[in-house]
Amino acid sequence: MPHRVIRLRNGLRLLHIPTASPISHFGILIDAGTRDEPGQHPGLAHFVEHTIFKGTEKRNAYRVINRMESVGGDLNASTSKEETDFYASFLSPDYPRAVELLADIFFHAIFPQRELEKEKTVIFEEINYYNDSPSELIFDDFESLVFHGHDMGKSILGTKESVQNIHREDIMDFIVKNYTLENVVLASVGNISTKKLVRLCEKHFGNGRMRQGCRKRVTFRDYCPQTRRVCKSTSQTNVLTGAPAYDIRHPKRIPFMLLNNILGGQGQNTRLNMSVREKKGLAYTVESYFNPFSDCGLFSVYFGCDAHERDHCLELVRHELEKLKRQKLGTLQLYYAKKQYIGQLALAQESKLNELLASGHLALFYDEVGNMDENIQTLEKITAEELCETANEIFDLNRFSTLIFDPEEE
Repeated sequence: MPHRVIRLRNGLRLLHIPTASPISHFGILIDAGTRDEPGQHPGLAHFVEHTIFKGTEKRNAYRVINRMESVGGDLNASTSKEETDFYASFLSPDYPRAVELLADIFFHAIFPQRELEKEKTVIFEEINYYNDSPSELIFDDFESLVFHGHDMGKSILGTKESVQNIHREDIMDFIVKNYTLENVVLASVGNISTKKLVRLCEKHFGNGRMRQGCRKRVTFRDYCPQTRRVCKSTSQTNVLTGAPAYDIRHPKRIPFMLLNNILGGQGQNTRLNMSVREKKGLAYTVESYFNPFSDCGLFSVYFGCDAHERDHCLELVRHELEKLKRQKLGTLQLYYAKKQYIGQLALAQESKLNELLASGHLALFYDEVGNMDENIQTLEKITAEELCETANEIFDLNRFSTLIFDPEEE
């Protein structure tokens, strides 16, 4: 049976997946991220993620951190293009502590000015770190290239200048506009009964006043393929190539996830890894990615190689893309491709925190979330014809953009 989303008395949604593990996870997942920032404040959503832990009406920053860490728990957060997540991992008997703390942070964070200024310097160092890591920076820059001129293309971190100009009023305005009833899901994976968890959440979240919102996102439409080469102080060339793909609600999303896994997913036996690394020895890392968003998606292939082998590697990547368009998988190939992907999904669910985040994100869009058995049934129905069809829709090389970080010439 799928996991159903429960409504608290104030309308807030709750998704709970019971487990028998001694470790549990609870989080607040918010459908608000970098694309929802006002134009003059790139990095604002990420700044909120950092500073929401810096004190509440009854706790200072140290007491917020110590509340979970003093019992061996962990408090963390993350920001993406469309989501902000706050979550805790803890021993299952500490559910009341975790739920109460996250409710306090969510409803009563005060964002002290002194803490805001300190955290700006922390984020400046985070920006420095990414600028010094071309294999990570290229992903942000590639999204800026593909989504040029659109909010989806903004950097999650922002710039030092934009972060420096963020004030407490900007934070509060962002929260009012985006942390609204329809944009928030409470998610839980742990050893507690649904009935008991609902009582806990009603106690700490059910009385909280949740605002209705009318935020509207502008859908990305005006895609124009581009190729850009940038010289960096690196030893190797870093390359990202790809194009827009399916959104999270698209019926071909699941077949394309399987196709992406065949091409360049987690396994060492992917087509890209076998072609570029194992057979030719040209790259240490070569992978493909599919990121579905609420109203668009992005497919990309990354590799790092010697500058002299860049074009050769690109040609091998394009050859593998064309093969998936032209040649349908045989019966045995399709069987093992499904079996491998199902196994990988099952192993990923061993991390209950990953399950919390993945299921919670789906709950932002759906009233129920499928379990592993349903995921297997969906994958089993995929045909070789479907995979070939999705490959021809997305792997149109004339629509690909490419970003190249080449070493500076001596």
